[in-house]
Amino acid sequence: MIKTEDYVSADPEVCHGKPCFKGTRIMVASVLELFEGGQSTRQILEAYPGLTPQHIQAALHLASELLDNEQFISFRRSA
Repeated sequence: MIKTEDYVSADPEVCHGKPCFKGTRIMVASVLELFEGGQSTRQILEAYPGLTPQHIQAALHLASELLDNEQFISFRRSA
């Protein structure tokens, strides 16, 4: 299993403390947004040649950890 801390860090001096891939200024949220937009892992790795498949897996693992450790109220649509 990927250890998120091996690939991701959050430093107040880098990108306003947002989680980034270690040694880069590439924010984890940016990669997740590319997935949301329909980009494949291959396309993301082509766009960010400094990343590896393990970086992508760490991003997904971080998102999963964050969602798993939060409590949510019902998502309701307003009329």
